[in-house]
Amino acid sequence: MGKMGSEMLIYVLLLMAGVLASGQSSQVKIWPMPASVSYGHTHLYLTNDFGFSSNYGSEILKDAFDRMLALIKLDHVIDANFSAFNSSSLLQGLHIVISSPNGQLQYGVDESYKLIVPSPEKPAYAHLEAKTVYGALQGLQTFSQLCYFSVTSRVLQIDMSPWTIIDQPRFSYRGLLIDTSRHYLPVPVIKKVIDSMSYAKLNVMHWHIVDTQSFPLEIPSYPKLWDGAYSPSERYTVADAADIVSYAQKRGINVLAEIDVPGHALSWGTGYPSLWPSKDCQQPLDVSNEFTFKVIDGILSDFSKIFNFKFVHLGGDEVNTSCWTTTPRIRNWLKKRGMNESQAYQYFVLRAQNIALSHGYEIINWEETFNDFGNKLSRKTVVHNWLGGGVAQRVVASGLRCIVSNQDKWYLDHLDTPWQEFYANEPLTNITNLKQQKLVIGGEVCMWGETVNGSDIEQTIWPRAAAAAERLWTPFDKLAKNPRDVTGRLAHFRCLLNQRGVAAAPVAGLGRAAPEGPGSCYRQ
Repeated sequence: MGKMGSEMLIYVLLLMAGVLASGQSSQVKIWPMPASVSYGHTHLYLTNDFGFSSNYGSEILKDAFDRMLALIKLDHVIDANFSAFNSSSLLQGLHIVISSPNGQLQYGVDESYKLIVPSPEKPAYAHLEAKTVYGALQGLQTFSQLCYFSVTSRVLQIDMSPWTIIDQPRFSYRGLLIDTSRHYLPVPVIKKVIDSMSYAKLNVMHWHIVDTQSFPLEIPSYPKLWDGAYSPSERYTVADAADIVSYAQKRGINVLAEIDVPGHALSWGTGYPSLWPSKDCQQPLDVSNEFTFKVIDGILSDFSKIFNFKFVHLGGDEVNTSCWTTTPRIRNWLKKRGMNESQAYQYFVLRAQNIALSHGYEIINWEETFNDFGNKLSRKTVVHNWLGGGVAQRVVASGLRCIVSNQDKWYLDHLDTPWQEFYANEPLTNITNLKQQKLVIGGEVCMWGETVNGSDIEQTIWPRAAAAAERLWTPFDKLAKNPRDVTGRLAHFRCLLNQRGVAAAPVAGLGRAAPEGPGSCYRQ
């Protein structure tokens, strides 16, 4: 046998022994790709009473396990004749070991896990260990992708065992923005989006709640604010918002609430017209009126009782200050204080930041605030990039943290941006200093709501958001250099989403594309 032949034999033997990493095999269908994967070539079958045991008593864990079982069953009837199976191939349950008793979900929580299927010590069980319950949730998501319902054996099956997966996220902030101002999203739709996020290991839902067009959220401190909703039925009560936060947290997802100030706020004045500079010139919010800042304080006070994520988003983008200079009353106020309009913009943003800090929040602002007066921002600010590339580089060089969402690559409302560009978008482009790299806390794909509502939001988000999700989860050296190399695996994940009831669009098209003619899900 020549040198080439012996190398091929070694490769095949390693593959059969499960030594090769997943990045070198198209057989591994997990999305996003874990940090380390080895696998074998035998089949396992889950018994009909497949259950879990754990050293950690937690409703979150129990609920997550029950959801996972339902996900892999996909409403199929399990009617196999188990006596026909070799008992050594039957998997009776999953043992979960969690080392930290702290069940609080917060920014930077440890999401690492190790999954071994089957356990070498107890071959009738799979073994999952994690530092926190939220790491265990990520491990359960991965386990769910190893299992499938086999139509031939009528049972839940795992191929390519034994599996050993050691995994943790590359970035601690992996976000998806939804926008409930341009179109109202009913609570069940938001919950379905949260479910689908968890399948792709995204962990922050950025809720862009209000904007120019509507103010759908109840604010007890200022109850007329939601007079700015589109209609009485297109509103969220405080209890709705708290329910959404709780629902997300049980799935390992934080909810980042945003009020965008001082621009994008015309709808505030429907209930409180004095927030407008004038009846004819209605935004940005009136910088000269103390009532403006009282309302912001009231909103953030109410937020602090519902949204317990470390951060609040204060917007700050696209502020056209012309209403301040064309309204005589505000123009006089500016003159008296020796301020021009750009100084007034800075004054407003910094004052809003101080209010947020007083309620225990750290702050996220859109990048215009950094571009205009970055050195004045609170050091507890995270700058949210959206306008284009190169910003993250400047933000971290200044010592501030950054979230990457450059619109040319990660805006889901840009329907002509294909998934390959979502996949290839690298948050650390041109950032080589290790200390500065750590200041890029992650990234976010943005589903702006002008052309989405409950009828089309899922196929506009998926599968392109999944491409970004792998970029944010998987170690850099395990990412495909050419997105073409992951097409089959992404198509598999898209079909898995469809099987789970998520209306993900075909991989072959651009955003929100329809399938073309008859054909297999896996080839669309």
